[in-house]
Amino acid sequence: MLREDVFPERDNPPFDRVCMDGIAIDSAALARGRRSFTLQGTQAAGAPPLQLSSPEGAVEVMTGAVVPAGTDCIIPQEEYVEAGGVATLSDRAMGTAFRNIQRRGEDSRPGVAMLKAGVRLGSPEIAVLASAGLARARVSRQPRFMVISTGDELVDPGQPISDYQVRRSNVFSIVAALHARHFEDVQNDHIADDEDHLRERLGTHLRSRDVLILSGGVSKGKFDFVPKVLKGLGVREVFYQVAQRPGMPMWFGTNEAGCAVFGLPGNPVATLVCLIRYVIPAAAAAMGARKTPTERIALAAPVSAGRAHFAYFLPVALQYDAAGPRALPRRTNGPGDFLALTRTDGFVELPPSDAQYPEGFVADLYRW
Repeated sequence: MLREDVFPERDNPPFDRVCMDGIAIDSAALARGRRSFTLQGTQAAGAPPLQLSSPEGAVEVMTGAVVPAGTDCIIPQEEYVEAGGVATLSDRAMGTAFRNIQRRGEDSRPGVAMLKAGVRLGSPEIAVLASAGLARARVSRQPRFMVISTGDELVDPGQPISDYQVRRSNVFSIVAALHARHFEDVQNDHIADDEDHLRERLGTHLRSRDVLILSGGVSKGKFDFVPKVLKGLGVREVFYQVAQRPGMPMWFGTNEAGCAVFGLPGNPVATLVCLIRYVIPAAAAAMGARKTPTERIALAAPVSAGRAHFAYFLPVALQYDAAGPRALPRRTNGPGDFLALTRTDGFVELPPSDAQYPEGFVADLYRW
């Protein structure tokens, strides 16, 4: 993210600029009825401006060149024929003032910011930085993420697995979602349900990373040691449990060094929903990103009643008609049904309510 406003070093463009290959003429001569012009020279891009010596003359010009002094109109090559040093215009040639000319300062002027702090730097923004003459710019350092799964039941893909074990998948979904949003420094770890082992590994990660994202181990089960271990390592609990479904047993804390720790529920749907809804926006805000409005969308079908005190995160597929996109509800078979998400585009956040959400109800949309 950009951490400073960027201003142009001069007018942009810094001169009246030719927009098409052709000839530069004085439009007043064309208005008086002249259709043939004697070529006086060639104005190349990057060369000092030539001077038109006579209203009956013309200067051959290249795209990007300075408009020659004494001219105010560019006739493109397709609208004239050149023979013997004379350019004769076709019947369809037009010669209004400033045709095919970009005026000086039309894009930007000194004192008016071209880019504001908080903008993510993509290819267009990098071009703007270069055009402003900046060899360097102040930007945010990306957070260093550590994505951690906990649990003896988890086995990596490609490894032998027993009937009573499951594949370690949440962490890879989290890593992929972070990479898709241009976060690059993302590592992952798997820690068994052992209190001493957790203390050692979490302590190492707290000292070396900016954000810890844990999947599982934050509920109230007998082997959910994570909150206790984190507290012992100096991580202060900010909140535990959120009035939402899925994802109620979400945990968040920080330590004195500023490391943020997100304890996400272990169920796959809840993990991804909480990541998209909370972790990624928090990371962007910490980098100084400008807050943008949340996308809003109408439901394409009614949704049965929710719960009076719980927000409802409902996966949806986007469908398009003449009125634009709408969100088609796609219920899962519970918070562990990751397969159902492959047929969706994101989820909507439905506010707490014990009434039905009707078709056309407008809600916030979060894309995967």
